[in-house]
Order: sequence, then C-alpha cells, then structure tokens
Amino acid sequence: MLTEAPAPAQEKSVQDAAPKVRDAAERAAHESHKLEKRLCRQVGQAIMDFGMIEEGDRVMVCVSGGKDSYGMLDILLKMQQRAPINFELIAVNLDQKQPGFPDHVLPAYLQQLGVPFHIETQDTYSIVKKVIPEGKTMCSLCSRLRRGILYRVADELKVTKIALGHHRDDMLQTFFLNMFFGGKLKGMPPKLVSDDGGHIVIRPLAYVAEKDLTRWAEQRQFPIIPCTLCGSQENLQRKQIGNMLRDWEKQYPGRVESMFTALQNVVPSHLMDTKRHDFKNIQTTGVPQADGDKAFDAEELPALPLHGLPALGAVQWTSN
Repeated sequence: MLTEAPAPAQEKSVQDAAPKVRDAAERAAHESHKLEKRLCRQVGQAIMDFGMIEEGDRVMVCVSGGKDSYGMLDILLKMQQRAPINFELIAVNLDQKQPGFPDHVLPAYLQQLGVPFHIETQDTYSIVKKVIPEGKTMCSLCSRLRRGILYRVADELKVTKIALGHHRDDMLQTFFLNMFFGGKLKGMPPKLVSDDGGHIVIRPLAYVAEKDLTRWAEQRQFPIIPCTLCGSQENLQRKQIGNMLRDWEKQYPGRVESMFTALQNVVPSHLMDTKRHDFKNIQTTGVPQADGDKAFDAEELPALPLHGLPALGAVQWTSN
C-alpha cells in the first residue's frame, strides 16, 4: 500500500527540530561533564588539603542509600582510577530494619558497580522507637547507635579510614546549630579521630555544595532510598537551619560560600575565648598588626586627609 509523502511544511518542521534536539543533548552532556570535573576537583582538593587518603589505605565508604553517600562513592571510584596512589574502597551499608526498607536495592546496585561491599543488619529502628517518645528528635540516639556499629564493622573489616558523606552545607548547618543551640563556635571537621579514639573519620565531600550532589544524583540516576526514621521528621532544628541558609542564598547569592570560607579563616585574637588567645598578657609591639583593631575587614571607610586633622586631645565633647 502506498503512503502519501509528507507535505513540504512537515518535512521542514522535522528538519528544523533535529538540530535543536542535538544542541540540547550536547549542552546537557557539556554541563554534565563540567559538573563531574568540578566534583572530582573539589573532592581531590579536600583529600589533599586534609591528608584524607594515603598510599595503601583501605577506606570504608558508608553508603546509606541517599544522594550524598551515593555521590561520594561514585566520585571516590573515579578518583581511585586517576589518583597517583593506590588505595582500596569497600562500601558498607547499615540495614537498620526500618519498616518497608528495600534491602535488595543497595546490594544489586553495588554488585552492578563491581565494588566490594558489606551489608550489616542491626535492628536499631526498634530501639530508637522504643526509647524516644513520639514527636521527639530521634537523630541523636540513632546517630550514636549507628556510629558504634560502624566502628565495630570497621575493626572487623580492618579498614584504615571511615568515609562519611557530609557535604559543605552539612558543615555550615552544624556550625550554626552549635552556635544557636549549643553556645559553641564548633563545626563538622573534614577529618577527625572517632569518639573511641580508634578510627580516622574523613569527609571527602567537605568542599562540595549540596545542590551539585542533587544534580549529580539526577544525572547518574542513583536508586535513592528514602529515610523513614530521622529523615522523615519535619521539626528538626537542622532542617530549620538548612531552610535559613537556603533563604539567605536566594536573597544574597554567594553568602553561603562566604560563610564556608570563614570556617577556614579563624582569627582567635578577634573572638573572646581566653583559652585560644592570651588576652591578659597582650603587650604593645610597635609593629603593625595584620588584623589590627578593625572589627570588620570588608568595611569601607571614607578617605581621610593625611594632614590638617585636629589633635584628638583638642576635641571638645559637649552635649546640648
């Protein structure tokens, strides 16, 4: 059966659409490549700056099923192929027996990747639900139980480093949580010794923005597993702080980046902690000081004449 040839107008429409589709696909591929390069650069920089991973390390990568830990494992696998040193990765997931948890998803994904992995099954869910009253925050107890189990598993697997998927925004949120609710200028360090003193914990995503991890998860189509325990609570102080930071970034683009930079530029002499700076024994030096007596480094002062100013002692202070 013969079919009619498409009208010239239809042919032109199809021909016009094809380049646009190709252009859109090329733009998407270009943006994806840029994002991958940025993530690898930032993770690599954090590893170098803080000495996170060394020759011969066996790194336990904690994978929860969320976008952050998936992204961390994904980028570390890329770094493993490109790094000038040799190190091992082993993915570890803690199945906390949350109702409806799809325990087949992670093993299938990790097998597909070809990465060594271990699934640890411990019913911490029942403990948390039993101990914490309804409506109260469960994060603290859940986190403590989880850490204890992961440290034990780390010993059993003979790993040298434990990698957690906290990112730049998590670190800022922790800083403000401690300041607003704990009365401390304390954040979330990129590298630390564990509570029990027996493990080195690292956070390779320390320089990575959450929005980039969200985009990367969408592009890579990670099989995200929602948290039905801590992550399902809406009244968390951490969520409130996160919303505050996002609102600030919308109103004042670049503010979050500036605040994160501040965590790397601490000036103890301009705070008030007598344990960090010896205020009592301050002496004049006759040498100009880098920070001096200016409280706000970025403040703009009017230009003042170098000559002709009255001596301060001659100023008369009067009131009307």
